[in-house]
Amino acid sequence: MQQHPNVTVVTEIMESFADATGLCSPTSDPRRYLWTDAFAVCNFLELYRETGAPKYLLFATDLVNQVHETLGKHRRDDPRQGWISGLDAIAGKAHPTRAGLRIGKKLSERKPDEPFDEHLEWERDGQYYHYLTKWAHALCQMATVTGDPVYRLWAAELSQTMHRGFVHAERQGKPKRLFWKMSIDLSVPQVPSMGHHDPLDGFVTCHEVARISDNQTDFDLSAEINDLAEMCQHQSWATGDPLGVGGLLFDAHRMLQMAAVGFEVDTDGLIADVLQSAAAGLDFFLAQGGLNDRAEQRLAFRELGLSIGLHGVPGMRAFLEAIADFDGYDVLEAQLTKLMPSVHVAKSIEEFWLNPANRKCASWQGHEDINMVMLATSLAPAGFLDLHLLQRAGWLGAAGQ
Repeated sequence: MQQHPNVTVVTEIMESFADATGLCSPTSDPRRYLWTDAFAVCNFLELYRETGAPKYLLFATDLVNQVHETLGKHRRDDPRQGWISGLDAIAGKAHPTRAGLRIGKKLSERKPDEPFDEHLEWERDGQYYHYLTKWAHALCQMATVTGDPVYRLWAAELSQTMHRGFVHAERQGKPKRLFWKMSIDLSVPQVPSMGHHDPLDGFVTCHEVARISDNQTDFDLSAEINDLAEMCQHQSWATGDPLGVGGLLFDAHRMLQMAAVGFEVDTDGLIADVLQSAAAGLDFFLAQGGLNDRAEQRLAFRELGLSIGLHGVPGMRAFLEAIADFDGYDVLEAQLTKLMPSVHVAKSIEEFWLNPANRKCASWQGHEDINMVMLATSLAPAGFLDLHLLQRAGWLGAAGQ
């Protein structure tokens, strides 16, 4: 099997990450961060697929376990100890996502008597909805690769937990919304506003978790999906943020994959709305000329989020061709045709950040783990983007089940 041309570079990045963060040389205090680690799991699975080397599957497995053992438990500087869920050692290990997972920020969460500080809140621990969705996705990818139903169980329990913890109605009879950030134990909203794309991300992720066929751990997520579908109605997804645009493309990519095998995920033309917003946001971002700025003026992980999403555009066209009778086909085909000429932007972003000189700036070094891992994802994106990577192994359920 011919390997992806970037496998060597991705291998170097991911093995360095494993060593630097305490994965392959475990310490008593590994450097775990939920967003970064979700991408890293997918990268290791892609390296396993590309090389066939069992050590990369072992890296992915060990990383999942280490994330749960670290971020599923209270911080070392917290008077509370043990699993966030309050379960005992054995039950907690069997259900590590039942109470969610910490972000992994350096500072402890804001105490009830501490005033809100917007700047400090970015550095404080807690739980983010959009980080939990990324971890649920990584667990789904583990389920498809390993065939082990425990990963689907953990993803389903996490999906239910984050819904209970983040969904609320401001007043009785008012529409439901999502808190953006919660306390570690999910008891108090730390940032009560709603993340712009969180309802969409949750809607797609719950569909993804529900659509992995596994009779041994059958979870009904229809209530969660229905709530999130209502939140998505009449929403504007418009954004000029490159990471936000990339996230929209990722969500559209997942929806089209599921639609291509017969699952109904295109509620009220949602895919078309998402693609339209992604195209408009991309045009806005490119018009600002930020990709011409010096390295110290740029944030690599936000740009790399865009490049990862752009890598999914050709695949989306292929999925759409598989469902030529899809309602709204012509609209989606036109939107993807409009996006295709911009796919090359991904390569220019990668080349910029592959240049060692550009990685000497403070904006890179201050976020080195997330930057390196997302660069690796962009260079070999199938492990993150492709839900049907191992469909040939029979793990994705039959269409319509």
